[in-house]
Amino acid sequence: MYDLAIVGGGPAGVAAGVYAARKRLKTVFIAETVGGQSTDSVEIQNWIGTQKISGLDLAKQLEAHLKAYTADVVDLKLGARAEKVTKIDGGFALDVKGEKIEAKSVLIATGGSRRKLDVPGAMQFENKGLTYCASCDGPLFSGQDVVVVGAGNAGFESAAQLLAYCKSVTLLNRSSDFSKADASTVQTVSAHPNFTALNDTVITEVKGENFVKGISIKNTKTGETSELPAAGIFVEIGMISATGLVEGLVDMNEQKKIKVDAKTQRTSVEGIWSAGDCSDGLYHQNNIAAGDAVKALEDIYYWLRAR
Repeated sequence: MYDLAIVGGGPAGVAAGVYAARKRLKTVFIAETVGGQSTDSVEIQNWIGTQKISGLDLAKQLEAHLKAYTADVVDLKLGARAEKVTKIDGGFALDVKGEKIEAKSVLIATGGSRRKLDVPGAMQFENKGLTYCASCDGPLFSGQDVVVVGAGNAGFESAAQLLAYCKSVTLLNRSSDFSKADASTVQTVSAHPNFTALNDTVITEVKGENFVKGISIKNTKTGETSELPAAGIFVEIGMISATGLVEGLVDMNEQKKIKVDAKTQRTSVEGIWSAGDCSDGLYHQNNIAAGDAVKALEDIYYWLRAR
C-alpha cells in the first residue's frame, strides 16, 4: 500500500508529486497527461518566475521537474486514468485500467475542462483570438477591443482584468439580468467607462481570417442580428469538473467541485485531499493550484506521520 496516491497531472498534481518525493512519501502519481488545461495556451505570462512560456513548454518543464525527483519514491503511471476511488480498510483503492492500486491517502487534482463555445468559427479560431483564460492571455490584447462571453462571476472577473489594458470590453449576457454574479462585482465593473454589457444577447459566429476580427450576435428577445468587431473573444461559460471518480464519496458543490477546508485542502472524508480546479476554491489559476497542492502535501505528511 502506498502512502499517497496523487491523481492529476496539472500544476497541482506535479507540485504535489515533487513535494511528496522530497518528503520521501511512497507515492503513486496517476495522470493521463502532464500539463493540465494550460497546454491549450499559446503564451502564459503569469507563471511566477517565468516571464512568458507556451502551454506546451510549461507542460514539458513540469514533467521534467517531476521526473527529476521521482527516483525510487514516486511511481509514475502516465497515460493512465483513475476511474474510481473506494474506501477500504486502512486507506483507499483506486481503479486504474482494471488494476487496483491501494494507498493510505489520496490527493485529487484532476482539474476539469472549460465548457467550450459551440458556434461556427469557435474551434477554428481557438488560440487565434478566442481563448478561455483572461489571466493567461489578456495582456496579448492590450489596447484592443475584446468580448467576454458569459455573465457569471467568472465573466465579470475576466472583464475587470481586461479593462486594465484593453481599449474596450463588451460582455455578452444571454439573460436579462446578472443574477449569477455578485452585485458588488457587477456594480464595480459596470461603472468603468470602457465597459458595455449586452443583455439577452448570444454569440452566433466567430469571424476572422488568420485571427479573430469580430463576431455575429443575436438579441434573443427581438431576434435582431448584428456584427461586433473584436480582436479577442474570452469565453467564461463554466467548467466541467473531472470529479466523477469520487462522486458519492466526498462532498461536492452544485458544480461538482470538491468541497475542501481552505486551511488544509482536506475534503469531507478523512484521508482524501483535493487541490486545483476540481476543488471549490474561489479562484483558480496555475499558481493557486500549485500552492494549494503544496499546502495539502504539508498536511498529508503530518497526517501520515501521526497515524
